Amino acid sequence: MDLLFWRHAEASPSTEGDTDMARSLTHRGEKQALRMGRWLDGRLPDGARIFCSPALRTVQTAQALGRKFKTVDDLSPGSSPEDLLSLVKWPHGGGTVLVVGHQPVLGLTIAALMGWQGEELAIRKGSVWWLRKKRTDSSNSTQLLTVQAPEML
Repeated sequence: MDLLFWRHAEASPSTEGDTDMARSLTHRGEKQALRMGRWLDGRLPDGARIFCSPALRTVQTAQALGRKFKTVDDLSPGSSPEDLLSLVKWPHGGGTVLVVGHQPVLGLTIAALMGWQGEELAIRKGSVWWLRKKRTDSSNSTQLLTVQAPEML
């Protein structure tokens, strides 16, 4: 099973009267999302399942990929690694799953999967972390395949 984590691209700061869920991408964030969306589209298999937080900034980030995705309340800001892993059926699910979400849950989830207990990774805005669960007869391991930031594309 491949599991990808895509943090939303750069978003506008909160303003008085706006809710956190209504924050949209900045112009720079739109460029980050498009760059990363093109990179991902060339690498994701056609059958990849894509889940996204319902927050506007994550929806706009996911739209840059140009594929169908499902918004899921369990990925809203403040969600837990347990919520995320249950949604994607890790480690027993199959295929490829892309999660478009927020900090700190993405960093906490990646750290837990990599065995870095008690750690919280700082995930850059717009970046992707690609992990793979590899099962063999003798072991069950999580591999970090790549980390990609939009600035490097």
